[in-house]
Amino acid sequence: MQDDTPHLLVIDDDTRLRDLLHRYLSEQGFRVTTAHDAADARAKLKALAFDLLILDIMMPGESGLSLTRTLREEGPVPILLLSAMSEVDDRIEGLMSGADDYLSKPFEPRELVLRINAILRRIQQLREVPADTPVYFGGFAFDPAREELKRGEASIHLTAAEASLLGALCRQPGTPLSRDELIAESPMISNPRTIDVQIARLRRKIEENPRFPRYLQTVRGTGYVLVPD
Repeated sequence: MQDDTPHLLVIDDDTRLRDLLHRYLSEQGFRVTTAHDAADARAKLKALAFDLLILDIMMPGESGLSLTRTLREEGPVPILLLSAMSEVDDRIEGLMSGADDYLSKPFEPRELVLRINAILRRIQQLREVPADTPVYFGGFAFDPAREELKRGEASIHLTAAEASLLGALCRQPGTPLSRDELIAESPMISNPRTIDVQIARLRRKIEENPRFPRYLQTVRGTGYVLVPD
C-alpha cells in the first residue's frame, strides 16, 4: 500500500534546530528526513523522492542559495528557504534563486506548517485539476487550471509564486491589475515588493528581451498586465 504522507527533507547545519523540526513536523503528520549540509542533502536526494525541501541558507560549504539554484536547474522539487537574514533584499535574493517561499528565523512553527501546506496544496492541484483552455502569448501556452506553462511541448518550470502570479494575470488578460489586486488573486504572494521580483523572474522565462517586455507589461501608476497575442 502506497504511503501518501508528504515526505520532507530538512537541511540545516544547526543540530538543535534540525532535531526540533524533525520532531515537530513528524508530530504534524509529515514524513521527515534530515541532512546537515548540501552534500548530505544531495546524497539523500539521489536515494529518495521528496515532496518538499526545507533549506537553511547559511551553511558551511555550499550555501543554501547555491544548492537551490542547482536543484532548480535539475527539477521542480519545491523549496522553502529558512534564514536568519530578514531584510527585504535577502528575501528577494532567496526568491530570485528559485525558491518557492522564504521564511525568516526565528519563526513560529505553526507558520512553517501553514507555508508547507500551501505549497503542497498547489502541487496537488496541479495533479488533480482537469485541463482548461490555455492562454496563448508568443510561443507559450499557460493552462490556468493546472498553472502549467509550456513552450511547444516543453514544460517551463514555475515556482509556486510565479505560477500564482501568472495565473492571476491570465485570468484577466488585457486588464491592468494593481499590486494589491495581484496579491489578492495570488495566494502564494503576500507583499507588493514580491510582485516586482516575480514579474522580473517571469519576464526572464517568457520575454525575448526582459528589459523591453512584449507580454508582461508594466502599466505606469497601476501595476502589470498580460498582453496575449
